Formats: sequence, C-alpha cells, structure tokens
Amino acid sequence: MLATMPAQPPSMFSSRGSVEALVAYAAALGEVTGLIQAAGVSPSQAPIEAILEVDLYGTALLLEAFGNVVAKGGSGVVISSQSGHRMAPLTIEQNRQLAITPVDELLDLPFLQPGQVQDTLHAYQLSKRGNGLRVQAEAVRWGRRGARINAISPGIVMTPLAKDELNDPRGEGYRKMIESSIAGRAATPDEIANVAALLTGTDGAFITGSDFLVDGGTTAVHWFGEANRG
Repeated sequence: MLATMPAQPPSMFSSRGSVEALVAYAAALGEVTGLIQAAGVSPSQAPIEAILEVDLYGTALLLEAFGNVVAKGGSGVVISSQSGHRMAPLTIEQNRQLAITPVDELLDLPFLQPGQVQDTLHAYQLSKRGNGLRVQAEAVRWGRRGARINAISPGIVMTPLAKDELNDPRGEGYRKMIESSIAGRAATPDEIANVAALLTGTDGAFITGSDFLVDGGTTAVHWFGEANRG
C-alpha cells in the first residue's frame, strides 16, 4: 500500500500522536510499501514557528514513524523545495545536527531559536535544507529494512500554494525567478510526479538517500548568472 499524505490541517503533521495514529492506521490496512510526503507550509502562509514545526519537525517525524513500518522493497519520497539549495552553506556540525538529532530534540537546536532565524523565508530554507539532510540519514535506517527514501526539491510549480506566493508581497520575486530561469517557465505538477514515479518504482531501485533538484535551472541561475536564453 502507498501511504500518501492527504490534505489535513498543518498541525496534524507536527503532532506525534496524530502521525503515529496515521501510521498505525496505514499499517493495519496492509504492508506499507510507499510514502509520498508533501505536507508543508510556505513563507507566506505561516509564522516562523509553524514553518519549522510542520516543514522541518513534521517531515522528520513522518520519516521516523513510517521508517519503522515500511516493508522490504518499499520506497518513499519527500517533496522538499529548491529553497533548501538557495541558502548559504551551513557548518558541517549544523548539517549533521539537522540530519541525525532525535526528532523530539530537533527544534531545540541553537541555530533554530528565536533571534537566530531571520524571517519566514529563512525558516523555510532551513527546513528544506534539513529535509534533504534528513533523507540522507534516514536512507541508512530505511535501508536496514530493505527500503529506499529520496527527496525532490521542486522549483515553482503551478499549485494552489504557488498561487498564494505569486499573490503575496513576494510575488514579484517569484515571477522574476520564473522569467530568469533556464526553462523560462514554472513546472506542472505532472512533471514533479514523473520524477516521483521514477523514485518510487523499480526503475529507481538503485536510488536512495538523494535529493533531486527539479527547478528548471532556477538555482543554477541564482548561483552562476543569467540564462540569456536565445
């Protein structure tokens, strides 16, 4: 059975009790052979604390809980974000802390405390950087069960969340990202789903612990210059 996170209030995904109840329900239906984790809130939708709780802690919690029951041969995908690739490098120790700190201690990390996180975008970037690192660490644990876990970091995808962002004060920046990207457009949900299908299917059997940046070249332009499309 593929366990796909349904539309739920964001608070559900930062509640250990709710997540463990969901995992128990899924396991009672049969072997859990797959997980697609797409729950999250954006910088325009929530304050710093909620973003860290849902996008960072919630994802780590889901990976831990489903990693305890995933069947041999199973696979999972975390839908993260290009934002994790646009932030300046963290220290080696900070990377390790985001990857392996026990879930219930994760939000106590010093660099996640008030005054250390600059704004909601910074909270989002830290969360998405943490998602990719957590996936790497969890891949080792999932691998002991004969299962795989990967992440996808999409650019701007035409979803209701993206439309919220485009209508937010940050909307102009989002439009500039789309226009200046190598692809020159936003992605469609189907294009991200195609990557997820590869990662969860037999064609992706050799792929685990990876974070796939699928952003039309937006991050490449961010770090290395304008696309200058012909």
